Amino acid sequence: MKKIFFLISYLLLAINMFAQKVPSHQAWDKLLKEHVNASGMVNYKGFKRDKSEFDAYLKTLSDNPPQKNWSQNDEKAFWINAYNAYTISLILQKYPVKSIKDIAGKIYKVNTPWDIKFINIGGKQYDLNNIEHSILRKKFNDPRIHFALVCAAMSCPRLRNEAYAGAKLNAQLETAGKDFLNDKAKNSITADKAELSKYFTWYGGDFTKNGSLVDFINKYSKTQINSNTKISYLDYSWSLNEQK
Repeated sequence: MKKIFFLISYLLLAINMFAQKVPSHQAWDKLLKEHVNASGMVNYKGFKRDKSEFDAYLKTLSDNPPQKNWSQNDEKAFWINAYNAYTISLILQKYPVKSIKDIAGKIYKVNTPWDIKFINIGGKQYDLNNIEHSILRKKFNDPRIHFALVCAAMSCPRLRNEAYAGAKLNAQLETAGKDFLNDKAKNSITADKAELSKYFTWYGGDFTKNGSLVDFINKYSKTQINSNTKISYLDYSWSLNEQK
């Protein structure tokens, strides 16, 4: 009887451990390497050609929601990858389009493209706003996520041609921050004048929880600024980040 009890316990433990395993993002990594160039521009036609592989990865996300035994970095990487992958999925549903903003309405948190509940993960319905604001921003309190989430627009951060992974997430986010702040198309910074991405006004509170905006900028920018630097914000281009 004891042997049977221990055998059942072992099987239940093994099943539970398997069910809570962090899914592989290798398929997403492969797709990104094939269809995103070094500048972060996306070959949407290529994603359409590889629809079966892409859909299989989205099903992996859908079937493997984050579990309590996952590390914080594994969960954060999962949601970042999910946001980026489902953004591309949304574009492909209406492709060709000139901008993600052409897909739906214009009333924020009501009927924009980010309010379409087309994402199913673990049996729950999500929209892109849910992932960004209700999960990533609310739960993890990490302003670097803004350099990782890519909403398919030219003024967004560069889409990395590799998947985010829990084991190296901190290094990836640090690199993303440096990449974004030093990209002159996204931020034009001199000691006297800093023309910043609108991210720094839209999400200003996220960047100033542990110091001033100047402190945050100087952490990632090669050109240092100070309290006397004139700060303004660049126009935001919503044109599709598509390879030509």
